[in-house]
Amino acid sequence: MKSILSIVAVLTVGAAAAMAQSVDEEISERIAPAGETCMQGDECAAAAPAASAGGGGARSGKQVYDSACHTCHAAGVAGAPKFGDAGAWGPRIAKGMDTLYTHAINGFNAMPAKGLCMDCSEDEVKAAVDYMTENSQ
Repeated sequence: MKSILSIVAVLTVGAAAAMAQSVDEEISERIAPAGETCMQGDECAAAAPAASAGGGGARSGKQVYDSACHTCHAAGVAGAPKFGDAGAWGPRIAKGMDTLYTHAINGFNAMPAKGLCMDCSEDEVKAAVDYMTENSQ
């Protein structure tokens, strides 16, 4: 009888230790950081750009416009030039595309940086600017 109790005790202690390790692993997973910072020049495990996280690569200018820019540029909110309004876009286009890109990426007057599309890459913002200007001349 004593040996059976010894076996039960060993099994119970082993199961408790395994359960404690499992709980520790679960806790570690729950409190782990959501992501990592990857600085330019560093080799990182997940070096894919945030904009590609949607699975389809870079979005087109139309896709970015439809998802972010149209909110203000369709209605002219806070002085935003309306999509398709050649009169409103003409003087802006005359300043040059580099100026428009800079304003769109960094913000200008009432327009916030990237039009608040924080998951947009700079190239996607430029594509949206190209889309709006091409359709507003």
